[in-house]
Amino acid sequence: MYVDSHCHLNFPELAANLPEILDRMAQNQVSHALVVSVSMPDWPGLMALVAPHDHLYASVGVHPDYQDTPEPTVAQLVESGQSEKVVAIGETGLDYFRLAEPLEWQRERFRTHIRASRESGLPLIIHTRAASEDTLRIMKEEGADKVGGVMHCFTESWEVAQAAMELNFYISLSGIVTFKKAEDLQQLARNMPLDRLLIETDSPFLAPVPHRGKLNDPSKVMHVAEKIADLRGISAAEVGQATTDNFFKLFNKIKR
Repeated sequence: MYVDSHCHLNFPELAANLPEILDRMAQNQVSHALVVSVSMPDWPGLMALVAPHDHLYASVGVHPDYQDTPEPTVAQLVESGQSEKVVAIGETGLDYFRLAEPLEWQRERFRTHIRASRESGLPLIIHTRAASEDTLRIMKEEGADKVGGVMHCFTESWEVAQAAMELNFYISLSGIVTFKKAEDLQQLARNMPLDRLLIETDSPFLAPVPHRGKLNDPSKVMHVAEKIADLRGISAAEVGQATTDNFFKLFNKIKR
């Protein structure tokens, strides 16, 4: 049994084929999926998508790459998080890969999400790219360790992973770990404590081998588990069990 801890089923290319995707999830023993928010204008549609399905849940938040979009307030995020379907705040964080300074607006948005997480008690979903130093600094300054969360689609160093785990965060690996040249990430997958590991697709992006380059969806998360299992010399069932247990421990509003 597997879970997809991070996907974007509300994106048009997946939402248009939702019944087929849900069928494939069932066939591949993917029991739950967390559909992650990237903007507030799109959030009502995300909630409408997950509402009819007992095994789909949501987050609320604004992606750091989204520059020209309404900024959420702490109060707005906390109020939205009261829905029984909302189990996390995010995705939030910092991304210096595509955008150039000044990025103080991005750092302030990140602080807003951490404050909402602390006030609501909901865990954080953090995106960090080319910004690990500032990401960890702000997490410490704002007390993100008080609620914890997950560093999603992790591609940073083992040292960054260790620092995040010390702040009460899980590390989530995506289909990138299956890519031939992802040797550093594969070594991290070998080193990771199983009780701090999650798996995800980040679909519709980053389809794992053997589907690389194709449209991704939550039914393919099994390939991430299989690669991690191969790297560690254990069974995919063991990886699936551990990451599923971790998912329900972290996102504890979800009924197992």
